Amino acid sequence: MKRVVVLDYGSGNLRSAERAMARAGADVTVTDDLELALAADGLVVPGVGAYAACVAGLLALGGDATIRERLRLERPVLGICVGAQIMFGYGDEHGTHTEGLGLLPGGVTRLKAPVVPHMGWSPVAAAPGSVLFDGVEDERFYFVHSYAARPWDAPGVTTAAHGEEFVAAVEAGALSVTQFHPEKSGDAGARLLRNWVATL
Repeated sequence: MKRVVVLDYGSGNLRSAERAMARAGADVTVTDDLELALAADGLVVPGVGAYAACVAGLLALGGDATIRERLRLERPVLGICVGAQIMFGYGDEHGTHTEGLGLLPGGVTRLKAPVVPHMGWSPVAAAPGSVLFDGVEDERFYFVHSYAARPWDAPGVTTAAHGEEFVAAVEAGALSVTQFHPEKSGDAGARLLRNWVATL
């Protein structure tokens, strides 16, 4: 059984992420222990709320260095919702510009749509050859967000649309991120998480 750490840095639906990873077949620990986070087979970085607050919490813990070291060692990391957004270069939210980790290109800005936030079930256009979306290409996933990154031309970029096209997920080597909540996305989300655990 693969060991997965859900990183507790003061932001995120920790228990729902923990339960979802356990259902996906992982041995899950929720912790702020960075040694455990580095050593685990997989690291999940959840996140809810404000971009700036999530970045501040992660930096205060020193989790940014652990994420970078895991990726250097090619150990898988999965960012979810705002935990996905902070992997990008920056976030512009509520008039505040906050530097992110810069592990993915571009930034996170407010969606241009008639209704914001984007809340509910939406389909995605899975990246060709996606491992995460194997077997779930035609399913819908649960989104709750007002801000998102914009797509760029690269393998591994999965998109969705709400008013405009945005990044729904990215698979970039050992780093995977989802703007939607797989832990709240029913059978499709469960399959996606099982696919991720199978890569560990």
